Amino acid sequence: MSIRIGILGYGNLGRGVECAVEANSDLELVAVFTRRDPESVKIATAGVPVVNVKDAQDWQDKIDVLIICGGSATDLPKQTPEFIKYFNVIDSFDTHARIPEHFENVDKAGKESGHLGIISVGWDPGLFSLARVYGNAILPQGKDYTFWGRGVSQGHSDAIRRVEGVADARQYTVPVESALEAVRSGKNPELTTREKHTRECYVVVKPEFDNDTEKARIEKEIKTMPNYFDEYDTTVHFISQEELSANHKGLPHGGFVIRTGATGHEKENNHIMELRLQLDSNPEFTTSVLAAYARACYRLAQKGETGCRTVLDIAPALLCQQNGEELRAHLL
Repeated sequence: MSIRIGILGYGNLGRGVECAVEANSDLELVAVFTRRDPESVKIATAGVPVVNVKDAQDWQDKIDVLIICGGSATDLPKQTPEFIKYFNVIDSFDTHARIPEHFENVDKAGKESGHLGIISVGWDPGLFSLARVYGNAILPQGKDYTFWGRGVSQGHSDAIRRVEGVADARQYTVPVESALEAVRSGKNPELTTREKHTRECYVVVKPEFDNDTEKARIEKEIKTMPNYFDEYDTTVHFISQEELSANHKGLPHGGFVIRTGATGHEKENNHIMELRLQLDSNPEFTTSVLAAYARACYRLAQKGETGCRTVLDIAPALLCQQNGEELRAHLL
């Protein structure tokens, strides 16, 4: 019997979940829910209905896990606590500072409704979180370093597009190679935000703003934008829409989590643990993680578990299609 999956939202993440479900033989896509006119949304999976989100409650008995594909800024803080009233849910909430608050809200709603939710699933938070926990547990006396990129930051790209006069933009987060090498060499440097990453912006301006004065204003607004660029060395490149479409249409990303530490009575032996991701498609990789955790969510819900969990609470074996015997024989 397949695990019946619903998708809420059909943007980059929703399309990625659809691909991930197709790749897993024990998952079945049952419905896609949208705030748009369902007639205007064309999905890739034949025979699967697109349904207005207002009618989602009618599908409570037809869906085992609902994967919520909204944004962390405004969608998920509302959607996940709301939809866990009716479904077991997964989301990719990635505002690190607000995870404890989001967890409490989802946990309360899940326990009241008798459903289970797993939040903040993806690669950071997600797989990188696991790497940090393993590193801290194994090397308790050490330091953590997280580097992101080189990759497209969708949130930062959107922030640039909101600057007056900008028609389109892509922003890349780029690790500083000298900082990365210093960490890998075991020097344990103290690094500021500016010393770890730079930001590269590729910007298309609207025709009426295509002059030196307006470009200088736009560049200044980007470089001084609080919470996005003001703490980084930022480079702004003005290019044509044709060049942006040809050379920057993908959504690559990745990064590194590194834990350094020492063992021995005199701390004479140094160790470095590193997890690296290099992704052609950030959304498709993220949603592949979501699909695996949907499997775990279903299995735990079948045992009667309710409330909220994170990736830190889920045993690895629950993510896999293989049973325990197969895992012990081939992956252990």
